[in-house]
Amino acid sequence: MKTALFVLLDQYADWEGAYLLSLLNQRDDWQIKTASNGPKVESIGGLQTMIDVDFSEIDRNFDLLVLIGGNSWNIQNQELHALIESQLINSLPVAAICGAVDYMAQQGLLEGYRHTGNARLLWQDFPNYQTPENFYERQAVSDRNLVTANGTAALDFTEFTLQLIGDSLITAKKEVDLYRLGYYGYREKYGNPFA
Repeated sequence: MKTALFVLLDQYADWEGAYLLSLLNQRDDWQIKTASNGPKVESIGGLQTMIDVDFSEIDRNFDLLVLIGGNSWNIQNQELHALIESQLINSLPVAAICGAVDYMAQQGLLEGYRHTGNARLLWQDFPNYQTPENFYERQAVSDRNLVTANGTAALDFTEFTLQLIGDSLITAKKEVDLYRLGYYGYREKYGNPFA
């Protein structure tokens, strides 16, 4: 069983991970776990979420690490930094969206990767962000074991992350197109998804 660890800080953006959570949770070979710096967090939308593991309890890498954005990524937490750094160093999948990408830029964790985010301008005062030439003005960018996305890119983020964990381009696009095109548009392009 593969494990996707979703990092959810207080005031996390619940819509950013919703599609990916749903699609992974419906698979027989994946399980979802949550991590944060406390036992319970609340999303921007008001969802109360019980957390599975505290950052201080994590002593291993995961099949997929997902960093969901929100309003609390100005955090200074050594365990969180070490978790992300370990995944990257060990070439294991990391997917970050919105404020989580801002955090990675601030912490110097984007160095050597092509990436995107909310706006490169936001990072100009980050001393650990040294490669602005690697920033691409796209909804989502995938480079080796890292997917980054801006806060309006939940669908592209999902599609790129599914590819990162081994889905083919066609399979990932088809899964996400159900939400991107809607039922009728999807049916017209691919046929009835529920038949």
